[in-house]
Amino acid sequence: MTRRRTGALLALALAPLALGAVVRLLAAVGALPDERLDVSALAGDWVLALGALVSALAVLAVLLGRGAAARAHRDADARVTAAEEAAAEGRRLLLSRLDHELKNPLMAMRAAVANVAADDAVTADSGTGAGLRSIDQQVVRLSRLTADLRKIADVELRGVDRRPVDLAAVLLDAVESVRDQGGTEGRDVRVSLPRAPWPLPAVDGDEDLLGLAVANLVDNAVKYTPAGGTIEVRARDQAGRVLVEVADTGPGIAADDLPHVWEELFRSPAVRGVPGSGLGLPLVRAVAEAHGGTATAESRVGRGTVVRLDLPRSRAETTAS
Repeated sequence: MTRRRTGALLALALAPLALGAVVRLLAAVGALPDERLDVSALAGDWVLALGALVSALAVLAVLLGRGAAARAHRDADARVTAAEEAAAEGRRLLLSRLDHELKNPLMAMRAAVANVAADDAVTADSGTGAGLRSIDQQVVRLSRLTADLRKIADVELRGVDRRPVDLAAVLLDAVESVRDQGGTEGRDVRVSLPRAPWPLPAVDGDEDLLGLAVANLVDNAVKYTPAGGTIEVRARDQAGRVLVEVADTGPGIAADDLPHVWEELFRSPAVRGVPGSGLGLPLVRAVAEAHGGTATAESRVGRGTVVRLDLPRSRAETTAS
């Protein structure tokens, strides 16, 4: 019920009360002839009673209208939520099934490529050898693509276990893992963690997922930073939360592209030549939000990019402090 309709209904309800009050007042001050005094008083009583009844009905109608509107609003919200949950579950099942169904064929393709490459007639520098390497790389990329899509869906729907995690150790392990994979040569990779007056606090969550998110950020920073550049992984305790930053001196991200980097499969035309699936940052955001945190990015073209994870401190740490 709109405000205008409610106001009109209340005005209608109050009109008899006002009329009855006027009649009673006129009778009381003798404005009406004596022979009409009793009649007017009686009429005033009836008008007042009628006004009270109409007022009660008006108030009841307003309350019923508001209650019906609130129920309709709740029902609509419930239907939207149910539809969103059903769509998310359907998407997760699709991606899980896709990952399962493609796993065996992709493994068979890699095995076949390896068998052909092992032929003595195929040399590494021949056209056939180069073609086989390209096929193998694309098969690996497709495998990672389907696996990452499934991980994003799983994180969004199932949530995470809540256990205290030593985030400082997770950061160090993630950086070491990326170093072991190669690609950091000629790049200055630094890790800056607080030690005094107290170390980085723990966060509640899933250690493997947090490690996966940080490793994705470091891998991205290394991948887009040319030789001679710098990658910094830093973290600090800030107002009861833990802020993690992975910064690089890469080419940066255009302002028009920056809002879209969190979208699944989005890749800027400026980086099409760099291997990638467009799923790293969406996975990072999914992990951060599953832990009650946020993931944001700031970038300047020609200067570099900073990606930030803002995570709540462990409840145990917060209680102790």
